[in-house]
Amino acid sequence: MKITIISPAYPYRGGIADFSGLLYKHLNEFHDVNVITFSRLYPSLLFPGKTQFTNDPNENNVISDKIIDSINPVSWLRVGKKIKEKQPDIIIIAYWMPFFALAYGKIAKLIKQNKKTKIVLLCHNVLPHEKKFYDKSVTKYLFNKADYFVLLSKYSESELFKLMPKAKYKVLFHPLYSVFGNGIEKNDAQTRLGISFHDRTILFFGIIRDYKGLDILIEALAKTKDIRLIIAGEFYSNREKYIDLIEKFNLKERIILMDRFIPSEEIKYIFSAVDAVILPYREATQSGILQIAFNFHKPVIASNCGGLAELILDGETGIIVKENTPEKLAEAINDFFENNYEEKFAENIRRENEKYSWGNFVSGLIKFVS
Repeated sequence: MKITIISPAYPYRGGIADFSGLLYKHLNEFHDVNVITFSRLYPSLLFPGKTQFTNDPNENNVISDKIIDSINPVSWLRVGKKIKEKQPDIIIIAYWMPFFALAYGKIAKLIKQNKKTKIVLLCHNVLPHEKKFYDKSVTKYLFNKADYFVLLSKYSESELFKLMPKAKYKVLFHPLYSVFGNGIEKNDAQTRLGISFHDRTILFFGIIRDYKGLDILIEALAKTKDIRLIIAGEFYSNREKYIDLIEKFNLKERIILMDRFIPSEEIKYIFSAVDAVILPYREATQSGILQIAFNFHKPVIASNCGGLAELILDGETGIIVKENTPEKLAEAINDFFENNYEEKFAENIRRENEKYSWGNFVSGLIKFVS
């Protein structure tokens, strides 16, 4: 079967590129797969980070055709015509935000003219976390071109149903991020990171946006004792807001701030250095961070929002915080350490992880669209 994946891919950095690299790797074991990515992903003026690219040596890096310019309609026409003529059996388009809906929609419209290729939208989000007035209209423009939808959480079902009541879809839960190596001993990891050993350490990981609730976590930390927090990620929102909170609650001695994009080779050390990962999100569809945590057998303490609770067995592989307030989050963190849940939860995670293998995901996707 000939399959084309359209997505950010190496050398672009981030979770979508990592996901699509893994998808390519596992599909390519049984099918003829190629990847088409962007010559320009975000215009520089619209990108809030320091760089869109990575030079990480990583087995997940894939060779791709870098031919889509996100803001040049001429390139959309060229890509659409090229794929239409090659007539792959399946196109898998990684979708996560409306900014790309017009480009993807035009490409998909041209591909459909060959009356052979099945168009699959793999939705990391149906609608974005930070919403704009035009989101639904441009999203529907693209969605009307798709034959199938693959969702990564049940939470996305209701959003998809509102836009496309008759959509053909399947929920295939987000697989594990399994390309960052194996975990190491906690003491060794903390030494490797150049931080002093501490027996109670939690982690907030990933790009920092307001909807991810880091402010809630900082205030919650002030209501705990003898617990250290690692914040590892680049600020895409107002950095000073969070620095002011850290100073307000006198937490500088208890917080290690890694204010930068974390390259792949460091991820195993950061996750190995902690006891639990905290996701205090205000909005969420699902989370790749959660599946990195589970890959390293780290329990997750998360708010009860979006699709997060679908992957966490409350009281078995993590703790679901029913009310996303600093007080309730602090209670959950204290409960985790007071009851020494880390080892018990980690063992349960090991047993659960088989459900979220890439083999299961890929076989489920192919079976659905065949």
